[in-house]
Amino acid sequence: MENLENLPSPSFVCEEKLLRKNLELLKQVQEEAGVKILLALKGFALWSTFDMCKEYLQGCCASGLNEALLAKEEFGKEVHTYSPAFKEDEIDTILEISNHVVFNSFAQFQKYKEKAVGKTSCGLRINPEYSSVEVDLYNPCAPFSRLGITKANFKPELLDGIEGLHFHALCEQNVDALEGALAAFEKNFAAYLPQMKWMNFGGGHHITREDYDVQGLIKLLKAFKSRYPHLEVYLEPGEAVGWQTGFLMATVLDVVDNGMPLAILDTSAEAHMPDTLAMPYHAAIRGAGLPNEKAYTYRLGGNTCLAGDIIGDYSFDKPLQEGDKIILEDMIHYTMVKTTTFNGINLPSIVLQKEDGCYQVVKNFGYNDYKCRLS
Repeated sequence: MENLENLPSPSFVCEEKLLRKNLELLKQVQEEAGVKILLALKGFALWSTFDMCKEYLQGCCASGLNEALLAKEEFGKEVHTYSPAFKEDEIDTILEISNHVVFNSFAQFQKYKEKAVGKTSCGLRINPEYSSVEVDLYNPCAPFSRLGITKANFKPELLDGIEGLHFHALCEQNVDALEGALAAFEKNFAAYLPQMKWMNFGGGHHITREDYDVQGLIKLLKAFKSRYPHLEVYLEPGEAVGWQTGFLMATVLDVVDNGMPLAILDTSAEAHMPDTLAMPYHAAIRGAGLPNEKAYTYRLGGNTCLAGDIIGDYSFDKPLQEGDKIILEDMIHYTMVKTTTFNGINLPSIVLQKEDGCYQVVKNFGYNDYKCRLS
């Protein structure tokens, strides 16, 4: 398929050329810094691209059983699994298929220690209590966070069987945030690193963003490894893999005027791009401007009955009409993984733009996908 106009609407379109560009940069970081980078499935789980991803990355990090199974079945390299708390009826399978399992508390580790040690490499998640994320919803080190062990709750007498430490303190940030988090971590926990085999710096590293200090990251990682040459070091970004690798294409279904021009699309902020409401943020639209920047300003709304299902206000060079295509940029990472069928709305189709420019529809969704979520 070669014509964008012929694609099903709405569709998530992942551009393989852009994905490979990100992966090439991540490969450079791995090679120059001597670290391993994992794909964080919570941010990017488009498994039809895994054949490409596993050419560059060392495996996946999972947040529970289903992500771990997907990593094992479709990626086939290292599987690292962390959860705020593991369930008894899932832990055996998780231990069986995971290379690393990271526990959120000493209580969780003690509960599963007998079956975990020797089956997998066990680690603990640390909360370095370094907070540089501005939005609390995405801040793993916000006050009273449930994620990770603080210094006050650390019990070195219970470290027997622990081979690694993990912290995750960032959200789409530059290397200066990692530098601050790492300094806080080392201040409180460096004494325990000589007895460890590995260290995981978590995710939130916006490595593929244009203004990211890649050489600064490499320098920081090499300096850490020079201090602890026995440690294997991991990073597990999600957004850095899927960052600016594609878009969500939607169609204008109707245009009305209830005091201002309103365009109703066949997509939904609530169901298809919930971070636009939760963050919130103003998604970029190809060819559009800010309100009143161009000649015609519209409020774009989703096709559900939620009153607040509003994508935002945008201006255009020409009046919008039924059938017009709307391209919402950068809608691959942390968007596809969060979609729902709220209100019975169909999930967007999934499309790959191949490196030769052609489009391949890899998944369409319909009634059964909605029905099978419930009973």
